[in-house]
Amino acid sequence: MESRVAVASLGGTITMTGSGGVAPTLGAQDLVGGLDVGEIVTLATIPGASLTFETLLEAFDWADRQVREGARGVVIIQGTDTLEETAYFFDCLWPHEEPVVVTGAMRHPGLPGADGPANLAAAVSVAGAQNSRGRGALLVINDSVHAARWVRKAHSSLPNAFESFPGPLGLCVEGAPQYFHPAHQLPALPRPLDVPTVPLIEATLDDDGSILDWLNVRGAVVAATGVGHVSVGMAEAISRAQFPVVVATRTGAGTTFRNTYGFVGSESDLIKRGAVMAGWLCARKARVLLRLAIGAMQPIEDVFAVRGGVF
Repeated sequence: MESRVAVASLGGTITMTGSGGVAPTLGAQDLVGGLDVGEIVTLATIPGASLTFETLLEAFDWADRQVREGARGVVIIQGTDTLEETAYFFDCLWPHEEPVVVTGAMRHPGLPGADGPANLAAAVSVAGAQNSRGRGALLVINDSVHAARWVRKAHSSLPNAFESFPGPLGLCVEGAPQYFHPAHQLPALPRPLDVPTVPLIEATLDDDGSILDWLNVRGAVVAATGVGHVSVGMAEAISRAQFPVVVATRTGAGTTFRNTYGFVGSESDLIKRGAVMAGWLCARKARVLLRLAIGAMQPIEDVFAVRGGVF
C-alpha cells in the first residue's frame, strides 16, 4: 500500500467549540474529514499556550516512529499561539528527509470563514509532496509554506498572522507546494535527556539587570535592544551569571552583531563577558535551541554558531 501522511492533533483554536468562550474539544478524527491520510491520532487537547516540552517530545517520538514505519510525512496540529516555537523545536531535532509540518487555525470552527480545514488540507499536501523532502520542519498556514527558522506570528488574530522576514519558502498553488528556494536541512541535534527551565528576559529602558541575579536556572536568554545591546546594569549581571546567557535581538527581524559597537553593554562587550550571541534567531527560538542544547549536553557556543548563522 502506498505510504501516506500521518496526522496528530495537540489541540488549539482549530479544535475549539462552545458558546460563551470556546475551548479545545475536537480530536484529530473530527478535523481530518475526507482527506486521504494514514495514521490519525489525538495526542493532546489543550491550547497552544499550555503546551510543554514534555508533550512536544511525545509528539516528536510519535512523528519519528511514523516516518520510520513508512509515512511520507507528518502533520502536527496545534494552537497558533506557540506554533512558531513548536515548528523550530521540531526543526532542531528532526532527522528525516520526510517533512514534519505544523499547522493550526486563527478562527475556530464556529466562526464564518474558519480557516482550519484549508490549513489542514494544505499541510497534508505539503507533507506528502516530493519537493518538500529535505526541508526539515515547515509551518503551513494561509496557503504559505514557512521555514521553521524564520517564521513568526506577527498579528494576534488575522488569518494572515504569520510571516517570515525573508519571505515564505513557498506557496500552496492548486493543492501542491511550489518552492522559491532549494531544500536545505541542518543535521539534527540529539534528542535531549531532559529539557531544563530557560527563562526569556526582555531588556528594557533603565534595566538594572537584577532579575538575572534572582535566577536559579541552567541557562537564560536575553532579548536585547537593537543588534544586541543592554544596559550597564544588565551587562554586569551577565558577567555575574553562573549559567550560560544567550543574547538575541528583541526587534523581530535582523541579526545580532559581534564587533561594531564597543561601549559597556554593547554586543562586543557582552561577548567578552561570556554571552553567546543568537545571530539571526529570534529570542523565542533562541530559548528553544538553548533548552534543547543544554538538555542534549551540546556545546552551546558551537550550536548557536551553526544555527544562528546564514545558510
